[in-house]
Amino acid sequence: MAQRLGCVVMAAGNARRFGENKLAARLEGRSLIRRALEAVPGEEFEAVAVVTQYPEVMDLAEEFGFLAVRNEHPDWGISHTIRLGLEALGGCVAACFLVSDQPLLRRESVRALLELWHSQPGKIAALAHGGVRGNPCVFPARFFPELLALTEDHGGSTVIRRHGEDLVLLEAPEKELTDVDTPEALYELNS
Repeated sequence: MAQRLGCVVMAAGNARRFGENKLAARLEGRSLIRRALEAVPGEEFEAVAVVTQYPEVMDLAEEFGFLAVRNEHPDWGISHTIRLGLEALGGCVAACFLVSDQPLLRRESVRALLELWHSQPGKIAALAHGGVRGNPCVFPARFFPELLALTEDHGGSTVIRRHGEDLVLLEAPEKELTDVDTPEALYELNS
């Protein structure tokens, strides 16, 4: 691979709205975290860091051959997960950030997003539906200082808002961008 591209799977949240560890919740017989890791085209990345507070997610990350990164302070917000992930990746030219609660996201869509980024490597690339940005997102290294400077529960959206002219979107089916924040949302996907 000509360029070192890394991936951070963000799986450390407390899922307060879900009421329990939503990553263990199942859709069509597979946990949300398993489905998230299956959507990562690992062969496209130099390294994949799965940042989590859950020992069972760390075990699953290792089963996939990914780096398991322990987040001892999920209460510090998404900014801490981003920092841990970037630090675990080391020197990459870009990092793809995936959330772990989009159970219908497909590997093919992530791969297509990477192709878009490779065609415009100075840009931030994201999946979108109807022109509305979603996840995952790929950030070139020039944005890493801003990502590392984030605090509390401020995530990549904060950086994207500052650099709208540097954002390119790839249209994807709405269902792939649907995240599961509540048991009701999971029930709707299951029905």
